[in-house]
Amino acid sequence: MSIAEQMKQVATEARNASLVLATLSTAVKNQLLEKMASGLIAAADRLKQENEKDLAAGRDKGLSGAMLDRLALDDKRIESMAVGLREVAALPDPVGEVTGMWRRPNGLQVGRMRIPLGVIGIVYESRPNVTADAAGLCLKSGNAVVLRGGSEAIHSNTAIGEVLKQQLRAMSLPEAAVQVVTTTDRGAINELLKLEDDIDLIIPRGGEGLIRFVAQNSRIPVIKHYKGVCHIFVDASADYEMAEKIAVNAKVQRPGVCNAMETLLIHKDIAETFVPQIAEAFARNGVELRGCSITREFAPAVKEATDEDWDAEYLDLILAVRVVENLDEAVAHINRYGSLHTEAIVTESYQHAQQFVQRVNSSSVVVNASTRFADGSEYGLGAEIGISTTKLHSFGPMGLEDLTTRKFIVFGEGQIRT
Repeated sequence: MSIAEQMKQVATEARNASLVLATLSTAVKNQLLEKMASGLIAAADRLKQENEKDLAAGRDKGLSGAMLDRLALDDKRIESMAVGLREVAALPDPVGEVTGMWRRPNGLQVGRMRIPLGVIGIVYESRPNVTADAAGLCLKSGNAVVLRGGSEAIHSNTAIGEVLKQQLRAMSLPEAAVQVVTTTDRGAINELLKLEDDIDLIIPRGGEGLIRFVAQNSRIPVIKHYKGVCHIFVDASADYEMAEKIAVNAKVQRPGVCNAMETLLIHKDIAETFVPQIAEAFARNGVELRGCSITREFAPAVKEATDEDWDAEYLDLILAVRVVENLDEAVAHINRYGSLHTEAIVTESYQHAQQFVQRVNSSSVVVNASTRFADGSEYGLGAEIGISTTKLHSFGPMGLEDLTTRKFIVFGEGQIRT
C-alpha cells in the first residue's frame, strides 16, 4: 500500500469514527478520558522503555540537550499527561450547547447549537505529551483525531497512542477515533494535507518552519501561529517598580516559549530614568539587550539593534529595546513588527490603557500584567490545543469550545415560505 493509500485509509476511518463520537454523551466521554488516564499510569514502564529508544536515537543524531529534554518521558511527565486527561474530563462539555434562540415574526424559532468539527489533524514535533493532550481535547469535543508527530518521537507516540486505543476498544468505541501515524516517511504529511474531504482542520504545533510548510501545502484549513513576537510598552505614567517586575517576568521566567516578550518599548519621557533601571535589571538576569540609539545613549553597554531585531523571535535571553515618541508610535511599531500573538502595556492612565486595548489587534492584549499569561489554562479554559493568530475561526489560546462549530437549528409549526 502506498503512502497516499495509507493516509487515505487513516483519514476515512477517522471520518467514520467521528460520526460515532459526535453522538456520545458527556458521561461516556468523561469515562473514556478517565480510563485513558489510568491506562497511561499503568503503562508507565512500557512508555519509558519506548521513550528510551527515541532518546538513544536522538543522542546518536546529536540532538541538543534542550531537544532531548523535550523528548524525554519520566514518571512525572506521564503522571502529568494523566492529570491533563482528567482535567479535560472535568471541563464542561461544549457539544450540544445552544448559544442562542430567537423567534421570527412568522413564528419560527431559530437558534445555534455547538457541534464537533469532525476530524482534526495534528502535526507536531518533539514532545510526546502532545499525543495524549491533543487526543483528550479532541475526544471531549466529539472529534476524531489523526496525530502525526515527529520521527524523533515515533516510539513514544506510538506507545501512547496504543494505550489510548486500548481504552477505546475496552469501551467498544471505534479505535480509529485516535490514530497515530506510525510511518516516519515525510511524504505522509503531504498526503494528509490533501485530504480535505475527510479532515476538517489541521493544527500544526512546532517551529516556524513546520508551521509555514503545513500552511503552504495544505488544502485543509489550518490553525496556526508562525511565531510569537510579543511586545510590552512602558507608558510615561507607568509605575517603574511594576514595569520592571512585569518586563523581567515576561522575558526571563521562560524565554523559550511563544508568549515570552521579545521587544520592550519605552516612552521617551521616562527613558532617561527607566532605561538604566531596566538595563541593570536585565543584566542581573543574564539578558543581552539590543537597543536603538536613544536606548544606548542612556545604557551604553547595550548592543546596537539592527532592523532584523525588531521582528526577531529570539526564544532566548535576548531582548530588543526601543524608545518611542508616544503611544501612537508604540502601536505603529507593534502593528508593523508584531505577530498578532500577545502585547502588553504598563500604564497608570485609564485612557491610554483603553486606547491600547482598542487599537492593538493581537489575539491577546494585556494591561499591567505579563505576556506570559497568554495561555489557555491561565485564561481559565482548562487546557489548550494551541494558540491561533489567524482570525478564522479562532483567535488566541484554543480550548474545547474552539474545537467545535455551530449549526443553525430551526423549530416550526408547519410554516412554509411564500
